[in-house]
Amino acid sequence: MPPPSPTTFTCDLSAPARPLRHPWRHCVGSCHAPTALRADWQQQLTRAHRELGFRHVRFHGLLSDDMGTLVNQDNQFLFSFFNIDRVFDFLLSLGMRPLVELSFMPATLSSDGNSVFHYRANVTPPRRMADWQLLMTKLVGHWVERYGVDEVAQWPLEVWNEPNLVAFWTGGQAKYFEFFKATWTAVKAISPRLQVGGPATAANEWLADFDKFCAANACPPDFISTHYYPTDAFGSVLTDTVSQLADAPMGVMRDRARDARAVAGARALYYTEWNITSNPRDPMHDGPFCAALAANFMLGVDDLVDGYSWWTFTDIFEENYFPSIPYHGGFGLMNLYGVPKPAYRGFQLVDRLGTRRWPVAGAHPTLQMHVGAPDDDAVTNVLLINVAMPRHPIAGELVTVRLAGMQGRRPRTATITRIDDTHANPKAEWLRLGSPEYPHPRQVDALETASALVPEPIAIAAEPGAIREVNFTLPMPADAMALVRIEWEAA
Repeated sequence: MPPPSPTTFTCDLSAPARPLRHPWRHCVGSCHAPTALRADWQQQLTRAHRELGFRHVRFHGLLSDDMGTLVNQDNQFLFSFFNIDRVFDFLLSLGMRPLVELSFMPATLSSDGNSVFHYRANVTPPRRMADWQLLMTKLVGHWVERYGVDEVAQWPLEVWNEPNLVAFWTGGQAKYFEFFKATWTAVKAISPRLQVGGPATAANEWLADFDKFCAANACPPDFISTHYYPTDAFGSVLTDTVSQLADAPMGVMRDRARDARAVAGARALYYTEWNITSNPRDPMHDGPFCAALAANFMLGVDDLVDGYSWWTFTDIFEENYFPSIPYHGGFGLMNLYGVPKPAYRGFQLVDRLGTRRWPVAGAHPTLQMHVGAPDDDAVTNVLLINVAMPRHPIAGELVTVRLAGMQGRRPRTATITRIDDTHANPKAEWLRLGSPEYPHPRQVDALETASALVPEPIAIAAEPGAIREVNFTLPMPADAMALVRIEWEAA
């Protein structure tokens, strides 16, 4: 059978470039706040901040009883912000900040006993709104006193988590809107500079209603936040995530971001949760497919959103139970032992594209090409992605890349760094090792080695004489991505 003919993509580097904003760096998600007190959680976040540049982290349960924030003894409120301070002090020591999810309800304030997750996060409105406002006044006032208003004004304060889902909020829309206004009023009384936003809904819901309510009730949000997973709204709750993804259009994340931007207007728009699926035990999270699809989505919304928070940076995650298997399909970019998954490496390749991007000519059902560069012109980066939704046709392809508009430059060196079944894929090594549930440290070292991004040299053809174009042809496996880095010298 003859090899497939190449698909050609062309980019003119003399054309005007557009900014590449990387809104995914703004924030990354985590489990609930007590995990942030773990040494291994802190070690993994330190690495993710250093290598991926995350600036904020968001987690559930800052106000839940297992953080000790508020209890009632002898009919008196006892406030304790010590554990919160320990978490926030650590984040600031890294050069990071919290994106504060104001949840869940302290039991002593709650109107009922409804809860979610194994740590029994209370999801009911407060019995008395004035008591909730007192907590906000005490807590946020403490932050301003401890860290200064200039610092705390840089922390987005997001009111609750997914109140449109009864699993997370039993009060319905009208009660949430009242709750938001009460929170906004208490916080803004401390300083109007503090950022308060919402509605933090699942699946892009309530945005227009929320905006209308806030405008009518003089509590304008400083930012709009919501969540979206490509499996949202595709199939019933009983449908497996492969089928849900198979039914989702490839452009769904950009389409939903465009809808949200229409509501947000000039205000910051934060997606404070997203992933390729909303299933916390999905094998797709652990392999190269996740890297390729996530990169596709990230680059697709780059010009529309201001924050795009992947849920989550680590598999140290215990909403239902604490897992022990190193590759169990968790949300994390890193596994339990801190080994980067392919998606983590995919974030790194997207990061390496640089700060500018150029238009690309050419089309293919599963292939796409992105061309970027840092602030100078000494390097050009070409990111190739070959991905399709599950159960849609996809195959290995040949790709020809043509770069024009060289402005008297010629390639000095060129390397390719791949993520696919045989590159940067530590789960494959784990399977080769016999799938140990509790790997020995030397096996963890082997997984770390298998996860590494390894650049390899490639040949680049250039026109003789005056350099006007360079080209190269590469194989691209299915569900894979690759970054070609070209360093230039004067012709």
